[in-house]
Amino acid sequence: MPPMNKTSVTTRKAVAAAIVAHSIWGMSFMVSRIALDSAPVILLLSHRFLLAFLLMSLLRLTPLGDCRLRGKPLPPLLLLGLLEPVIYFFGEQYGILHSSTIFSGVMIALIPIASTLAAIPLLGERPTPRQLLYSLLSVGGVIGIGLLTKSAGSLDWIGVAGLLVAVFSAMGYSLLSRRLSARYSPFERTYVMIGFAALVFTAVAGVSLRGDVAAYLRPFGERGYLLSLLFLSVCCSIVSFFLSSYMLTGLPIARSTVFANLTTAVSVFAGAVFLREPFSPAGLLFCALILLGIYGVQRAARPECGQK
Repeated sequence: MPPMNKTSVTTRKAVAAAIVAHSIWGMSFMVSRIALDSAPVILLLSHRFLLAFLLMSLLRLTPLGDCRLRGKPLPPLLLLGLLEPVIYFFGEQYGILHSSTIFSGVMIALIPIASTLAAIPLLGERPTPRQLLYSLLSVGGVIGIGLLTKSAGSLDWIGVAGLLVAVFSAMGYSLLSRRLSARYSPFERTYVMIGFAALVFTAVAGVSLRGDVAAYLRPFGERGYLLSLLFLSVCCSIVSFFLSSYMLTGLPIARSTVFANLTTAVSVFAGAVFLREPFSPAGLLFCALILLGIYGVQRAARPECGQK
């Protein structure tokens, strides 16, 4: 299988990849809640990415594993994995823990805007004015959902710093993955990212457990945890990160990053349907604003040569 490049990824396929990836990530919040009843965050992250890395290593033995890293420099891919998921996950977790729901939601929603603006000088990708307006509309929907939440929380400098770290790491990941897409296939980027994350999170989990192997393996005795872990490893790590890399190969930053807000809309619907969480007409309106903003960003894009 030849390496993918920007010309071999059609716009429609990239958009489809974005929708599927962020819809799966929207479901991950609900599944993570189930898994976190059996294991702390750092242990879940270790299990999740270690299992994902082992499965992707098996995929390398099949035609699906488009991985030709020999002769290619690894530091750019290691930097990609450091930005996301490693730094992003740590920043997001500490940010949410030490801030209000509204503030954390607003900060995370700013990632598409920050990435779009940063892509202008760094990648030469200039969005149209209408794209910026629609992107702000989508952000407004996320902020509105944050205002509906009942969990106020508190805000301190650790929360602000953590969320800033999350925003900048996610922005850096999007820009770097887009730049590397001409040289590395989506599988190559995803494989190294997940492998690096597995190494870091497992090392941190080992230190936190003081090398207690029995404590590390204990959650595997619960069926609900195993099912949740399988979804998080296969769907949220392998499939979604691969589709995210594929998306960033075929779409400019302005069009790709706005799909991140779709994650919020899907998580709200998943919570209402599966966890019986309250869902008001206002919540439906804000979800509609998110979807309208995403649709508007795609429609307002500049025509691209060979776009399909």
